[in-house]
Amino acid sequence: MQTYNKNNPSSIQALFNSIAKQYDKTNAVLSFQMHKKWNKALIQQVLIPSKPKVLLDLCCGTGAIAFEYLQQAQHAVRAHLLDFSEGMLAHAKERSKAYWIDRHSIDYLQADAQCIPLPDHSVDCATIAYGIRNVKHPQQCIHDVFRVLKPGGTFGILELTQPEQPLLRFGHHIYLRTVLPIMGKFLTSNREAYQYLCNSINTFIPPQELKRQLQEASFQAIQHIPLLGGIATLLIAKKTHQ
Repeated sequence: MQTYNKNNPSSIQALFNSIAKQYDKTNAVLSFQMHKKWNKALIQQVLIPSKPKVLLDLCCGTGAIAFEYLQQAQHAVRAHLLDFSEGMLAHAKERSKAYWIDRHSIDYLQADAQCIPLPDHSVDCATIAYGIRNVKHPQQCIHDVFRVLKPGGTFGILELTQPEQPLLRFGHHIYLRTVLPIMGKFLTSNREAYQYLCNSINTFIPPQELKRQLQEASFQAIQHIPLLGGIATLLIAKKTHQ
């Protein structure tokens, strides 16, 4: 039986490599398609207003966020899609063929989100969706995003979180502990992977702590937007100086 732990990065690579091909279909079923609305919120509230010419999508997975934005962008964009998982990046490359994005330049980077292989002040906008809770040291990732962003740049974090309302929180907890791992096993034959993902939601720091870490990294004008009662959370932060 495979044990997954974000303190053992190679195990997280193995996890996402193992579920890459089923990742999009499984997300759709397990979130009851709500992930599409959350993704849309990230794109509409972070990427569309920012109009980045250089985009960094961390923990890009199958490229859902970047590709949806590139389809809508009216100008040429250089997009850096970064992920720790070789399997996810391979699936993203294959998935890109379904989008009309040939006018854009796309780089696929297999790398650690805590150590971004890009120069200082080289990115207009950075996003990370459903990924920061799997990073060993989230604050290290946040600091490195601040480093690569240009002054005036925007950082958007979309993450699955625990609702604050007690009844909704209880129902959410039951779903994560019972229903999701069973459905994950049925859809991917890897119950342990989805058991880890459930635990990662339950044990991850709350949005207010993530906001504090953004402030410590010198981000400003931070917005904290709960989605669907806090089952997901969108954080938007600005780099106003070097």
